[in-house]
Amino acid sequence: MTTVPLPRAPRRFPVRRVLCLVPVLLVSVVAVRHHAVLAEGLGRLRTAEWPWLLTAAAVTCLTWVAAAVTRQGAVVERLPRLRLLATQFAAGAANHLLPTGLGASAVNLRFMTVCGVPLARSSAALALYLLAEGVARVGLLAVLLLAFPDALRFGALLPESAFGPLLAAAAAAVLLAATALILVRRLRRAVWSFLRTALGEARSVHTRPARALALWGGALAFPVLQASALVTVGLALGLPVPVAHMAVAYLAATVAVALVPTPGGIGSVEAALVLALVAAGAPVAPATAVVLAFRAVTVWLPLLPGALTLGALVRLKVI
Repeated sequence: MTTVPLPRAPRRFPVRRVLCLVPVLLVSVVAVRHHAVLAEGLGRLRTAEWPWLLTAAAVTCLTWVAAAVTRQGAVVERLPRLRLLATQFAAGAANHLLPTGLGASAVNLRFMTVCGVPLARSSAALALYLLAEGVARVGLLAVLLLAFPDALRFGALLPESAFGPLLAAAAAAVLLAATALILVRRLRRAVWSFLRTALGEARSVHTRPARALALWGGALAFPVLQASALVTVGLALGLPVPVAHMAVAYLAATVAVALVPTPGGIGSVEAALVLALVAAGAPVAPATAVVLAFRAVTVWLPLLPGALTLGALVRLKVI
């Protein structure tokens, strides 16, 4: 009696294994595209004072802690701490590989849904995080500008005629969005539904003092730490600009560049930071050196470990 062999089940395509390799591949592409900036930025680190550079590296690590605290404050459920922190490190890499904010948002949205938070509430928590971070950054910039009104002098760098087109573009964007909401019923329903969910999530978070403190405290600490990283790199390279003025320059540059949808702000952040530091009184060459070194410490050095962490989190089904 002969036995008929059972047909083998078709092998499933290893989607997760492929996804694990995608972040590393993207890092390679970005590094090749910006190899000149990467090489020059790392080269600037050789002439810097190492105690200040180590301080900048430590402050950069604390930014991931601040981001994790803010993310936890934006949602009522308790998220696993170590996985949340690892996700913020991985999200930082994703943010530099995809258009600004999109990479980190996608990683955190996936992480919250895997942790059992419904998609609608995860999206609301993500919007609450972005709102808190934006309000804290703009508010901190406003306070520093009131305290140091002469910190930036853009008059000689930006002609007055440049502000007219910017205001016109902003007004056109607002008008276009309002028109779309009025004319497209399905879009209007989706927006109102999301706003109801977001307001409910915000109320739930703010009824818990610990969550509200984490949300707003972390949102304020995040830009403070980012600005401190630039300040310490400036001190490491002897930039002749007061510390407070460097902080104002950083906040002004990042607020301005938030509207530019480039991966991690690569290119746009460097240009805006150099312009802001020059407006703060720095010579162009030293300002450029500081910005390149700052981006090397905060972006390029953590990029590969962050991408590997992202791949590991995908492999372990954390995200």
